[in-house]
Amino acid sequence: MAQSPILIAGAGIGGLTAAIALRRAGFDAHVYERAAEIREVGAGITLQANAMLALRTIGLDAVVTAAGRVATKASLQTAAGKILSRIDLQGVEREMGAPAVAIHRATLQELLVSALGREFLHLDGQVAGYEARQDGVTVRLADGRRLEGALLIGADGIRSAVRSQLLGDGEPLYAGYVAWRGVAEPERAPEEVSESWGRGRRFGIVPIENGRVYWFATLNAPAGGRDEPGTVRRRLEDLFAGWHPPIAEMLAATPERAILRNDMLHRLPAGRWGEGRVTLLGDAAHPMTPNLGQGACQAIEDAVALAGCLRDASGDPVAALRRYEALRIPRANGFVRASLRLGRVAQSENVVVCRLRNALVSLVPSSISRRQLVRTLR
Repeated sequence: MAQSPILIAGAGIGGLTAAIALRRAGFDAHVYERAAEIREVGAGITLQANAMLALRTIGLDAVVTAAGRVATKASLQTAAGKILSRIDLQGVEREMGAPAVAIHRATLQELLVSALGREFLHLDGQVAGYEARQDGVTVRLADGRRLEGALLIGADGIRSAVRSQLLGDGEPLYAGYVAWRGVAEPERAPEEVSESWGRGRRFGIVPIENGRVYWFATLNAPAGGRDEPGTVRRRLEDLFAGWHPPIAEMLAATPERAILRNDMLHRLPAGRWGEGRVTLLGDAAHPMTPNLGQGACQAIEDAVALAGCLRDASGDPVAALRRYEALRIPRANGFVRASLRLGRVAQSENVVVCRLRNALVSLVPSSISRRQLVRTLR
């Protein structure tokens, strides 16, 4: 296997982390990315303690912590600003042994590219398909090139070409709501992470590095909708009019052109991720709704687990891939299911359901909420 590289499709967080972990475990790993250049994309992300612990095993937790902002507390609120629940994230950090770090996706991506080395990242290299053999894999790129590798790791996102050939499970599913995301530069950033629930809509606020604030807004809506240019911020201001501060300030402090809109997509949990010398990772394996904030975190866990299994493979890489899948499928699929359930509750439009939901959440002591979070992350 040392003579042929491990080929990774996709330079997202999971693919880059996998390449770093594999190279640090002694493997020749290369990432092939369909984009022609690495650009600043996305908004913010929170790497929870489980992801930070995984990054620690490959020596990246300190640099990520230094570049981002450590989250110290988080609250769940009503649209009027009533606190339903508050969690001491410093307490979670003490129990887990690692912090939660909020960071811009572009900042994280650049850190990962630097840690990997640009010579191992191949842009304009969209993976279109593969031919698996007993002794290796031939990967076909969209431009007609063919690559020879020892293994293929499909980390090419929710519409993964590798998954499509491997599982053939069609298009992803729509969760029933759309999300807008942006990064604001307010005069004063709030101190805590927060999410506010209304009827069929939510608003989240996450302070990140350099005084910036990542925010997201959701709304139950038909799939495939679009916003007319120049109308996005006004629409959001109307949708969240009368909601508690600093929501209006966050919207006002965000450039219109920087607001992203996406339908929230997912797939049902898959019972297998691989075959032979091919496996899946991250959103290609377990795309989930963002309600638990675990999409990227689970991709990072995948990457580190994969490298560990291959390192300990005793010369049998195929068995190592199956071991990786056996370790990761139950945990990742559990987050897929739990995130879907939470999304249904959080996006409810029924008045009675929303009142009951809020009442039940408010009855749970913060100490119990913290313990539940720790159990989930471990």
